[in-house]
Amino acid sequence: MSELYVSSDAASVQVRKSAIRLSDGRELIYFDDREPYVSGSADRTETDIRGLEPLDIQSEIRLDALTGDYVAIAAHRMNRTYLPPANENPLAPSRAGEPPTEIPAPDYDVVVFENRFPTFSGGAGRCEVVCFTSDPTESFATLSERRARTVIEAWADRTEVLSALPGTRQVVPFENRGEEIGVTLTHPHGQIYAYPYLPPRTQALVRQARAHRAAGGRSLLADVLAEEQRARVRMVLRGERWSAYVPLAAKWPLELMLAPHRDVPDLAELTEDERAELAVVYLDLLRRVDRFFPGVARTPYIAAWHQAPVGQDRELGRLHMQLFSVMRAPGRLKFLAGSESAMGAWINDTTPERIARRLREVA
Repeated sequence: MSELYVSSDAASVQVRKSAIRLSDGRELIYFDDREPYVSGSADRTETDIRGLEPLDIQSEIRLDALTGDYVAIAAHRMNRTYLPPANENPLAPSRAGEPPTEIPAPDYDVVVFENRFPTFSGGAGRCEVVCFTSDPTESFATLSERRARTVIEAWADRTEVLSALPGTRQVVPFENRGEEIGVTLTHPHGQIYAYPYLPPRTQALVRQARAHRAAGGRSLLADVLAEEQRARVRMVLRGERWSAYVPLAAKWPLELMLAPHRDVPDLAELTEDERAELAVVYLDLLRRVDRFFPGVARTPYIAAWHQAPVGQDRELGRLHMQLFSVMRAPGRLKFLAGSESAMGAWINDTTPERIARRLREVA
């Protein structure tokens, strides 16, 4: 198991937040960590010149009577942008001589804006896009510790703001990477959903956490982390404030969890030291993930930050990140066929212990 310590680069970062409105009324927020903006010697004065009309967005949330699951019906997303050519990248900066994009500035550090094709609308929930860098050739794994820290600051800020919106039940930042996952834009970015209901995984976690607390008065997620630290066999790394491990019952051919040592409900509640170490730990893990499969330069993955519910049952949640890949070998994907898709009964073709050993080997 790797021991990890924080570098000074991630520990010191200043971020300036400034918001504008795009031409169709959507909010866009710059998170600048470089001059001349971070010190306030210059302001973000760029304007969106596209003259966009607001989209007719009519999504709704329906309840599946058979399972009790909520389903978002968002037909306007059917024709959203799909793998555009490089010169039509909507997440690139807007530069002279090129078509204007979603970001009016000629350069940026980290940007968050309301999704033009959101899953939720009408005040019930909110969907945002997070651009990790202006460089379309990078990935989160290639960011500097300083830039990763800026992304963390943006996640924390949006978690706090979106949690305060009426009706929000859970805020989840996540990243889909790779065409194998179904990514429609290859520019390095993620999303943040403010759910107006608790998603099925969170509902299941709350049920398990409630039963665990009733039986012993303790936190389920904290006890799982403590047991993995004690057993060590599935541990990937352990820092001063964060640990990463492969779950005992991992479902995917590559899966890991990252959790703080302290009981923390969400990213907004992290201390400065916890945020600084997170930038180091998270980059370390993503780089291991990219080395997991021989000959694969960029492993496709989904990484999601599970945060405590907003309001009822908040005390049963605990911040943690789950990352998994649909790739089971170079050039081969794990398809969710009959047992998984039809019945929700998972089969993993490897063992969690092997996954953890490989993640330790590629450190």
